[in-house]
Amino acid sequence: MSILQNKVDFVALISVARANSNGDPLNGNRPRTDLNGFGEISDVCIKRKIRNRMQDLGEAVFVQSEDRCTDGFGSLSERASASLKGIKDREEYARRACETWLDVRTFGQVFAFKDTKGFSCGVRGPVSIHQASSISPVEIESIQITKSVNGEKKGKDENRASDTMGMKHFVRFGLYQIKGSINVQLAEKTGFTEEDAATVKECLRTLFVNDVSSARPDGSMEVVKLFWWKHNCKDGQYSSARVHRSVRIAQKDADAIPSCAEDYDIRLEPLPGLEPEIIDGI
Repeated sequence: MSILQNKVDFVALISVARANSNGDPLNGNRPRTDLNGFGEISDVCIKRKIRNRMQDLGEAVFVQSEDRCTDGFGSLSERASASLKGIKDREEYARRACETWLDVRTFGQVFAFKDTKGFSCGVRGPVSIHQASSISPVEIESIQITKSVNGEKKGKDENRASDTMGMKHFVRFGLYQIKGSINVQLAEKTGFTEEDAATVKECLRTLFVNDVSSARPDGSMEVVKLFWWKHNCKDGQYSSARVHRSVRIAQKDADAIPSCAEDYDIRLEPLPGLEPEIIDGI
């Protein structure tokens, strides 16, 4: 496996239809929006989905969610202790962690557990991902729901109804843009390979496979397009900002409320000497 030698930039366009793309726990789990009404998906949420897809593809992952734990460890500390026990040197600790887990050599990780004997070990990952934003302001709809079953048995003297009221929030429709880059200098430090970059690409293409929930029914979130630029050098032919700006997206009818990805005109501004691979998502 060869270490990544060429800088990579990418942009993924995802559609959200009647789903909660990323609930805000500080706002009643309503889908995240900024002050101007544009939808947002945190980079933490995106990385969680990528880690899940890595696991689906058979890769070893350090930061596993509780419902997807595959190794029986109940915490990050336990997982680190089992694989990195007895290592006292920071550089060796980081090297072994990167060799063991794909997400560590991809996104980086801070190891600051009791078993490290008072030192913390930080790894900077080569893959950086922006917070996703919608192209247009999104409409948030809320519906009231009821649960007609008691969660607990009623007491002898209780006269409590079985119905429990609740709220469910979702985005009517939104087209979101995820931007990211892969830094070669950091890839050399973590051992991130060409094969690892291909795995990240596949994870982005299939981002919502096995991601079904009541808030995100199957088919409600979709990767529309993935643009993948591979530069011909380590530092890149253009800045990441310029590459990301080369994806031009505008509503076909500025006065209409968009309801699908086809309501947008998506075009690429030419960058001489740099052509993207354009991939349809699923």
